[in-house]
Amino acid sequence: MVTVARALLVRSGGCPRAARPWTSSRALRPPLPPLPCLFLVLLAAPGARAAGYETCHPVQPDMLNVHLVAHTHDDVGWLKTVDQYYYGTRELYQQGAVQYILDSVISALQEDPTRRFIYVEMAFFSRWWNQQTNVTQEIVRELVGQGSLQFANGGWVMNDEGATHYGAIVDQMTLGLRFLKDTFGNDGRPRVAWHIDPFGHSREQASLFSQMGFDGFFLGRLDYQDKMQRELTEEMEQLWRASASLRPPIADLFTGVLPNIYEPPKGLCWDEMCSDEPIVEDPNSSEYNANNVVRHFLDVANSQSQHYRTNHIVMTMGSDFQYENAHMWFKNLDKLIQLVNAKQANGSRVNVLYSTPACYLWELNKANLTWSVKQDDFFPYADGPSMFWTGYFTSRPALKRYERLSYNFLQVCNQLEALVGPAANEGPYGTGSSAPLNEAMAVLQHHDAVSGTSKQHVAYDYARQLAGGWEPCQVLLSNALARLSRSKAAFTFCPNLNISICPLSETASSFQVIVYNPLARKVDWMVRLPVSKSLFVVKDPNGKAVQSSVVVTPSTEQRDLSELLFSASVPALGFSVYSVAMSNSPAPRVHKLKTKSKKPSTHILTIENEFIRATFHPKTGLLMQIENLEKNLLLPVQQGFYWYNASVGDNRSSQTSGAYIFRPTRQQPLPVSRWARTQVVKTALVQEVHQNFSAWCSQVVRLYPGQRHLELEWTVGPIPVTDSWGKEVISRFDTLLETGEVFYTDSNGREILERRRDYRPTWTLEQTEPVAGNYYPVNTRIYITDGQVQLTVLTDRSQGGSSLQKGSLELMVHRKLVRDDGRGVDEPLMELGSGAWVRGRHFVLLDTVKTAAAGHRLLAEKVVLAPQVVLSQGDSVLYNLWASPRKQFSGLRWELPPSVHLLTLASWGPGVLLLRFEHQFAINEDSLRNLSSPVTLDLRDMFSTFTITRLQETTLAANQPRATASRLKWRPNTGGDLAKGREGFLPGTGSWGPHVRPRIQVRGLRICNGAAN
Repeated sequence: MVTVARALLVRSGGCPRAARPWTSSRALRPPLPPLPCLFLVLLAAPGARAAGYETCHPVQPDMLNVHLVAHTHDDVGWLKTVDQYYYGTRELYQQGAVQYILDSVISALQEDPTRRFIYVEMAFFSRWWNQQTNVTQEIVRELVGQGSLQFANGGWVMNDEGATHYGAIVDQMTLGLRFLKDTFGNDGRPRVAWHIDPFGHSREQASLFSQMGFDGFFLGRLDYQDKMQRELTEEMEQLWRASASLRPPIADLFTGVLPNIYEPPKGLCWDEMCSDEPIVEDPNSSEYNANNVVRHFLDVANSQSQHYRTNHIVMTMGSDFQYENAHMWFKNLDKLIQLVNAKQANGSRVNVLYSTPACYLWELNKANLTWSVKQDDFFPYADGPSMFWTGYFTSRPALKRYERLSYNFLQVCNQLEALVGPAANEGPYGTGSSAPLNEAMAVLQHHDAVSGTSKQHVAYDYARQLAGGWEPCQVLLSNALARLSRSKAAFTFCPNLNISICPLSETASSFQVIVYNPLARKVDWMVRLPVSKSLFVVKDPNGKAVQSSVVVTPSTEQRDLSELLFSASVPALGFSVYSVAMSNSPAPRVHKLKTKSKKPSTHILTIENEFIRATFHPKTGLLMQIENLEKNLLLPVQQGFYWYNASVGDNRSSQTSGAYIFRPTRQQPLPVSRWARTQVVKTALVQEVHQNFSAWCSQVVRLYPGQRHLELEWTVGPIPVTDSWGKEVISRFDTLLETGEVFYTDSNGREILERRRDYRPTWTLEQTEPVAGNYYPVNTRIYITDGQVQLTVLTDRSQGGSSLQKGSLELMVHRKLVRDDGRGVDEPLMELGSGAWVRGRHFVLLDTVKTAAAGHRLLAEKVVLAPQVVLSQGDSVLYNLWASPRKQFSGLRWELPPSVHLLTLASWGPGVLLLRFEHQFAINEDSLRNLSSPVTLDLRDMFSTFTITRLQETTLAANQPRATASRLKWRPNTGGDLAKGREGFLPGTGSWGPHVRPRIQVRGLRICNGAAN
């Protein structure tokens, strides 16, 4: 079962004594539940007061209470870069200056203690906070303590939900919530999740929010048909049961749909960017309009109340980058509240008040109603007929891959920082840190960043921030590897290995290859390095020669491309050092590709290993069949590349395809080519078929020894649009499986959701786009099954995918468009430079339904957290004269079982670490190997470089001790707990052994640790 992750903070040695409930007993604890997050954090809250529900204004029980929520929505990059938005430059693109917004809001809140304001994006707020004087900071603390300024959501950004991986979501939320905890204590803790702008909402996001301790969730965007039906049935607010594996109410989250996305009602916007008239309450003025404004407001309130079940409604009073002149907003809101409430003397039953999402939620909870239960998600999102926001699932695929690679690299950086300690931050290679990459990755989770929906110059800036974060992490890795290997060398990083570029390996006659494995289990990894056309001798950490091959591939750059291949065995959470030296042999053995011409042939082309055989059509060169030799399964599979002609509008709708919107002109895509020119290589270490479909589309189908999946490495671009046709390119797999209308996709890389063509589980769909309306986000995998056999395709980044006919599945890999889609970006998605040419991989698994989960779960883990390859050249120097060099290292004394994933190992401060464990199998997902069964971990002496002396379990984002955390209780109309008040969390860890149940859950621990060895 995919279970909650457990978060733990751990400490040892000279770690200061933590406030209870830190555990120091050595008794073994009960097992971890599947997919929970355990996070143990050792922090003291700076604030003594609780600015939660206690600071809410009183309401009128027998009236309609209108909660006015003053807010600003500040995109962390979109039409302008993060810096441009913060400082207010480049106003030609968009008005927006966050520093002035916060200056103005703080000033306005000081004038009247009844005013309320919420802020969301800590990427901006933390920067502003650090620029303030001590006097201003104390004023802000007072405003937060009295509830005038409240925080909603509290992440570094308001993350996207369609193109994000759950691990990156957890990291960015942790970063923001930790800032609030450190700065304001419990006063600053958000009670409510606030995702008012993301373009659809994933079930996993709600599950993560519930495990972080949020009491409720408010969202702005949902499908226009869904919203209309909800308004009719008064289901704008309900209970979201966000996990099929976690026992209710662990992943239950009260969820409300806001009435106007996040905008003010029409006619009631009083910002500098609005055109509505200010309230003139002087009856002697020729501009007097107070009665009309009040009448309009009451009409809006009464109309809105028809769609909600209680005598409380919410109105969002703000929008994008508003409140730069907060006095303008608040002065009119003051007047509105006074004028409307004055009508109560004449019999009005409407009460208006300054409020916050948390205070509104508190009143809904006190109503003690039963609420309907939702168990699916809010994808795909459409804001009108033929207007499906499913293009962004794939937009800017190069940036999406860079973000996923950066997540991988950040985890490596975090782990080594934790395993080595201060010596990783300050060492022979300089000052290193994980913080810049952590912040850059957090920014990339913004709903206009990894989504690919920003302007081009902003996308470049996102990439710049990632690159800036890699550099100090590379220094940290160098320091850490030198310390752990006990030798100092000239370490070199080759970030362009995916396109076979690494200057050191291409020119050096000898070098060392350090392979670091971030997984908590041993891996065997095929290393591929570009080299000269020579024979090389490769030796393992024990000095024993290992098998290697040099493969020569014809290149488009007037030279052949040679790659050295060898298999590296790398221990859990550790590294192995391999030495490579050019051989003096006069006749190097190289393996050149054999070319197959276009002419028809009766020769059957196959590649195979001990587990898989792939067969290609003799005439077309296309993949035609996959066999699982181990399970005796044979499935005809035809794979090829196609493209949809992007709509520029037609007589049905003027909607075009763009960065957000996917809208093809016809349902059937066009083939890039009906045949492929093929080239073949077969060695003891790899078998490959190179397929060339066109000048801008090619693929390598690959099998390594011992591999139970088929690897498809595709290269697409630059996509030609000289014909003025935008093109949206897909890889499609057609089989004979009787799958009906059903297929399956993952939710942010965790639990699996069933999808059905032209169908929504909780409302009746009137389909207007048979292709785009059936596309869903695929973060790590998509599969189809006939109930016996399952075909799964894993991705190396987020993509859009679907099954548009039985037995078929497709993934969109790239798109280049000639028109803007009218959603604000105001430029077509037409990437130039490196983003125009994209390379990626799909991993294909053919298995039985009973055993497929073990295959795709464990493979997805390896794809997301792949080994990091580092090179060094020349003689090394001993790190310490008294210690001999170490060629192999593991940070664990024993491996974790396959069902448990080490999600997080990171430094949390001097002597304190953050651990998150998760059970990565869902309930009943794997019964043959018992991988869905609970697992008990013994943390005593688990790690080799430090000893845990104390630990504390926290909520998922590590901002609350799990023992004292609680959430509001809600009454589902399906029965269950009907009590009011607050609910606790799952039972925590034992003293030393977190218990992981088979549910997609993460458990977090903060631990005190001793010095590194």
